[in-house]
Amino acid sequence: MERIITERTIQDFEAHLKSDEKSKNTVEKYMRDVTAFVAVLNGEAVTKEAVIAYKQKLLDGGYAIRSVNSVLASLNSLFSFLGWTDCKAKALKLQRQVYCPEEKELTKEEYERLCRTAQEKHNERLSLILQTLCGTGIRVGELHFITVEAVNKGEALVSLKGKTRTIFLVKPLQKKLLRYIAEQKIQSGAVFVTRTGKPMSRTNIWREMKALCKEANVNPDKVFPHNLRHLFARVFYGIEKDIAKLADILGHSSIDTTRIYIVSTGTEHRRRMERMRLII
Repeated sequence: MERIITERTIQDFEAHLKSDEKSKNTVEKYMRDVTAFVAVLNGEAVTKEAVIAYKQKLLDGGYAIRSVNSVLASLNSLFSFLGWTDCKAKALKLQRQVYCPEEKELTKEEYERLCRTAQEKHNERLSLILQTLCGTGIRVGELHFITVEAVNKGEALVSLKGKTRTIFLVKPLQKKLLRYIAEQKIQSGAVFVTRTGKPMSRTNIWREMKALCKEANVNPDKVFPHNLRHLFARVFYGIEKDIAKLADILGHSSIDTTRIYIVSTGTEHRRRMERMRLII
């Protein structure tokens, strides 16, 4: 029997992901990956060969290895759901990075310039969003857990991806948020909301961050919400040197995921090698 992915198949898979309590962003990501694969199939049956050919097509198209593996994870999840385990493709092997490119990681100085620029533009909300994301290490999708009630308590309970963790709001951040809440007359619920009272979306935050780049003299390619989480991780690890504790704070199930966040920059890596003084 030919294995054809129909519109009904995709709908059933989406319902399965939701019943499995996958996050909204994860469901959307899986749907994009599956839909793109189905478009390439163009009505043809799913085979192991077709999946391998698609994997190669992505590589030839310039996709990074990590991105290809992410797509394969989506497809393999679909195949597991359908019982088509023989169609699952192996992930590409990726050598662990020793250091990360300078042009991709936001520095503490650049982060501070972004915050100052937001304040100079009288965008207190954005400045506090930047400081909240970077000062707690939460994902941008978890920002709605920063509520009036959480700020008053000094800690937020974050529930996502089937896991619950407590996020502490340090005193300086708590004071700033309390002042903002009072000024904006926010009675309860999410602190960061739009004019209509809805929680700020990832897209809105991303757009506002990008608008700061020119005046802050920061490369726009470095500026997106998740890089603030990376910066939190690098600064925390630089002080504590405790990767297990950092994994707990970030909500990672695997320390291998956390390692990606604390890779040093090329400049730092070069400096450490030079301190070895092995060249006579």
